Amino acid sequence: MSVTQLLSLSSVSKEFPGVKALDKVHFDLNEGEVHAIVGENGAGKSTLMKILSGIYKKDSGEIIYRGKSVSIPNPHEAQNLELA
Repeated sequence: MSVTQLLSLSSVSKEFPGVKALDKVHFDLNEGEVHAIVGENGAGKSTLMKILSGIYKKDSGEIIYRGKSVSIPNPHEAQNLELA
């Protein structure tokens, strides 16, 4: 059985004034997998999900979805990509 990579995040970072919310996050999700994102308050869980749903724009890094590098500038595009 071959593994199909669905989503890959490479070096995704996000900063707010005075706060580094995400620092070079790497994450891979293969088709059929289920993951839980856990951590303390302020760890960046919500920020990561908001980047994937188009609410926030990443400052740097790359998001590859279904084998293609994607930009998610807004929630509408996240819906078009079937990420939200």
